[in-house]
Amino acid sequence: MKLATLANDSRDGVLVVVSKDLTQCTAVGHIAPTLQSALDNWAVCGPRLEKVAESLEGGYQPVQRFHERDSLSPLPRAFQWADGSAYVNHVELVRKARGAEMPESFWTVPLMYQGGSDTFLAPRSPIVVDDEAYGIDMEGEIAVIVDDVPMGASREDALQAIRLIMLVNDVSLRNLIPEELGKGFGFFQSKPSSAFSPVAVCPEELGDAWQDGKVHLPLSVDYNGEAFGRADAGTDMTFDFGMLIAHAAKTRSLCAGTIIGSGTVSNKMGNDPAKPINEGGVGYSCIAEMRMIETINNGKPSTEFMTFGSKVRIEMMDPQGKSIFGAIEQEVQGTKTT
Repeated sequence: MKLATLANDSRDGVLVVVSKDLTQCTAVGHIAPTLQSALDNWAVCGPRLEKVAESLEGGYQPVQRFHERDSLSPLPRAFQWADGSAYVNHVELVRKARGAEMPESFWTVPLMYQGGSDTFLAPRSPIVVDDEAYGIDMEGEIAVIVDDVPMGASREDALQAIRLIMLVNDVSLRNLIPEELGKGFGFFQSKPSSAFSPVAVCPEELGDAWQDGKVHLPLSVDYNGEAFGRADAGTDMTFDFGMLIAHAAKTRSLCAGTIIGSGTVSNKMGNDPAKPINEGGVGYSCIAEMRMIETINNGKPSTEFMTFGSKVRIEMMDPQGKSIFGAIEQEVQGTKTT
């Protein structure tokens, strides 16, 4: 089952079921007007939405053309957005580039921060930033939406609470991060609104690619029309989604509609950092990681962060080469005009 939220005159849009090939959709307001309302009563709404999805594939539903450009993020706003750092290779590179040792606990306990969830960008909306000097970066990630998760849930119970899977562009303003973290209170200004894929899918939709709480498919990140990253989301993922969700629920319950992110998808090449695609590697899911490799190898980075007019596309294909979630396509824009 694939679900999307189309823009209307409300903040939360309108829920639709989308065909597997992302070409058609059907409104399901008689079941739930919004995705959050469906998640609030998933035990009832989930099976009914599944029946609509089956009927849609069979040609028995009234349909309209589905256009990704008309989609909001599946949840245009959420009660909670918590982003982890499941790919410890990424964290290790960050610290290595600045000459810092990585505590051993980073391999056993995931990092996680609570992001702003009051506004998410539509998957085709621009990334609007006041100043290029902020160090604008994309971060290609996977995210899950969960049902209610009780405090202290086990990894196994947490996995059973996953209802939907999405892609994310977790926008970061890299040059604002050091000062914020230096104050010991975490991210805020350095993490503006994120964007999610046009479509959210049930885990079953991924077939064998969904195993052990991981998505075992490459994440495609294109930057200014060039292939930038093809890292496999299931490889080098130290903490699976069950572990991330259980970590988030250690001291609090999570309400239905909570979004948990994987952190930047990152692969190694054996024991070495990944190489750019044009050098035979799988590339990177963010610019910062490429800059880290350049710093380690050459003493300083040579790749600049995003500037006004820069474009990013994030997508994931199935083994037959068909888009699963639709594409996040965004251009960086400034707030000032001359």
